[in-house]
Amino acid sequence: MKPYPHVYGVTASGAASGTVAISAPGLPPLEAAPPPEFDGPPGYWSPETLLVAAAANCFLLTFRAVARGAALEWTGIDCEVEGTLERVGGVTRFTRFATRATLAVPPGTDLEKARRLLERAEAACLISNSLNGERTLDAQVHEKGV
Repeated sequence: MKPYPHVYGVTASGAASGTVAISAPGLPPLEAAPPPEFDGPPGYWSPETLLVAAAANCFLLTFRAVARGAALEWTGIDCEVEGTLERVGGVTRFTRFATRATLAVPPGTDLEKARRLLERAEAACLISNSLNGERTLDAQVHEKGV
């Protein structure tokens, strides 16, 4: 890993209406728009979905690192994050991030160890640690043949 600080630059460009072009050096561009809840068109990533996606992606990548460090063998993980946006005290903000993770491990794996590693990944996720909303984790571990 490179030493801190890490700096990430993103550019957003748009007109008075229509989609927003999001780009970053070396990455494919994205088109975004307001979500349908804010009268935007369906079918586009929005700032809201991108934020929740960042939390889900970070959780999964953090779990990979935690599991590797603990020498846990696993075969797959599904992670779903639900972000709740509310208006509180006159401010619209995300108040809750509920993560549901289902981990598949080979037969004979220490299921409690795997569950603890999921919890450790949730606690260490740098994106979630940067957010103010309440965080919950529903972690499921299932044995699955390889």
